[in-house]
Amino acid sequence: MGYCSCTVLLSRMAQKKYLQAKLTQFLREDRIQLWKPPYTDENKEGGLALKDLAKKYSDRLECCENEVEKVIEEIRCKAIERGTGNENYKTTGIATIEVFLPPRLRKDRKNLLETRLHITGRELRSKIAETFGFQENYIKIVINKKQLQLGKTLEEQGVTHNVKAMVLELKQSEEDVRKHFQVEEEEQNKAELKEKRIQRTKRGLEILAERAEMVVDPETTPYLDIANQTGRSIRIPPSERKVSPYVSYGYHEKGRAFLKRKEYGIALPCLLMLNKYFCECCRELLDTVDNYAVLQLDIVWCYFRLEQLECLDDAEKKLNLAQKCFKNCYGENHQRLVHIKGNCGKEKVLFLRLYLLQGIRNYHSGNGEEARDYLNKARQLFKELYIDPSKVHNLLQLGFTAQEARLGLRACDGNVDHAAAHITNRREELAQIRKEEKEKKRRRLENINSLKGMGYSTHAAKQALHQASGNLDEALKILLSNPQMWWLNDSDPETNNHQESPSQENIDQLVYMGFDAVAADAALRVFRGNVQLAAQTLAHNGGSLPPDLQLGGPGGRGSAPSLCGVSPPVLPTQRASTDEDMETEAVNEILEDIPEHEEDYLDSTLEDEEIIIAEYLSYVENIKSATKKN
Repeated sequence: MGYCSCTVLLSRMAQKKYLQAKLTQFLREDRIQLWKPPYTDENKEGGLALKDLAKKYSDRLECCENEVEKVIEEIRCKAIERGTGNENYKTTGIATIEVFLPPRLRKDRKNLLETRLHITGRELRSKIAETFGFQENYIKIVINKKQLQLGKTLEEQGVTHNVKAMVLELKQSEEDVRKHFQVEEEEQNKAELKEKRIQRTKRGLEILAERAEMVVDPETTPYLDIANQTGRSIRIPPSERKVSPYVSYGYHEKGRAFLKRKEYGIALPCLLMLNKYFCECCRELLDTVDNYAVLQLDIVWCYFRLEQLECLDDAEKKLNLAQKCFKNCYGENHQRLVHIKGNCGKEKVLFLRLYLLQGIRNYHSGNGEEARDYLNKARQLFKELYIDPSKVHNLLQLGFTAQEARLGLRACDGNVDHAAAHITNRREELAQIRKEEKEKKRRRLENINSLKGMGYSTHAAKQALHQASGNLDEALKILLSNPQMWWLNDSDPETNNHQESPSQENIDQLVYMGFDAVAADAALRVFRGNVQLAAQTLAHNGGSLPPDLQLGGPGGRGSAPSLCGVSPPVLPTQRASTDEDMETEAVNEILEDIPEHEEDYLDSTLEDEEIIIAEYLSYVENIKSATKKN
């Protein structure tokens, strides 16, 4: 009984939103200004002309005239309220912010908050908490699709008059709401833990991203890598090799982990943060992988599940962007995808969600026919992607996981035998790819260590090997021919600038090799006593230093950083140990949420989607069911 009444309530709310959107659309088309006569009199009361307007639109929509009149009156009151706010803002500089509350606190009216724009984000959060009954440290504010920064003013963050602000409440259950003073400290601690959790996520991703560019043993040290649709690593040019691509994809996996656990309040800030990182990625990379398109879907899905879709004013833009990115990545009619993977069955899950969200957005925008078309597309895809549980059971009996079974059956149109062969072949392909990638990493590690053994820095070695496409001999020639590369340094700049007098023993070694004593002294000063590099450089340049490496003489005025200066060893401290433990903890938290299966984002039971498709199709079919009633 409770479920039924809840469903009826949701249906009425959805129908009312549709009616509001449709009437707003008609008013714009007819250029009707409800806040002016004859619809509003000098006392700001509704005029008799509203009844004529309600009759006209109720006939057009075949809806109850009284219901249409009520909604038009609500639209009129909101327009007057907005106009009053605009006048107030021009006169006093006090802006109005429309606050969207969590579903449990939402009322059938706008929640408006007046404020000056020179206050900080922290002050606005405090005002929202006080006005609407939140605990200040247990909410996050999203404005203009960005999380509000507490330390900056609203003006600095682009907050303007009439902006929309969404409140995310970081509570686990409604039971927390009913508790008062006894649990305040506990809730405060939870909020702080969640904030620390997000910060640990960021640090963990940064560490894993940095390792991708460091010299690490792939067998023992986890690191982030970016792979294309076949599972092979994507090489990013040094000029565009920033931490951002790695952090982007890591953040996305973390955000999707929160989505799976239905922790939408934590997932949304994580996902919104990604746009910043994706904007720093090269266009070629975004066209190679589908993550950017999936991100757009995830953000819109998050707003929808938080029942705040009206707060996302660019949902249409995001969904169109997702569709465009899918086309660039998969090719027209998925030809590129089929060429690479042999099928496109698994990726249809993404298009199902895309069509579903497009249907929902169109419904809430008053576009009933468009909504019906998209929802029917989603329903058709659901029928194609539905998996018989007995087939999953058969594949489980063969030793495959439920996830492999779902993905395999969708790739093979539900054929169990073909799915078993597909999963087996994919396992073998991935095992071979991972073996090859590890071997590449191992060879690169060996080559870098070989160059380091000759006295070159890690950075110089990596740069030279990249230019030489991994060929060690060519990399050595590049280093010898380009001494300026040796300043790609690993050590402390202050240490580098310090010129030490070379030992007589090292000078004698170079003289014994046949080099001039003055040249030997100069070379050893440049390379801070590294005999190997000094000898190689002098030999390569006919017994003297090239001009761009020469200093101003013994103890002279010139200065040049060295490649191989090593700072004195630092004794371990308790703080260093603690920092290392914290970093290990941050990395482990990330690794827990990074899925083992590379196509995890394509795996879905579609249980939620099935319910929502049926729900919104019923709304669309019932658009005309509210026929005229007296």
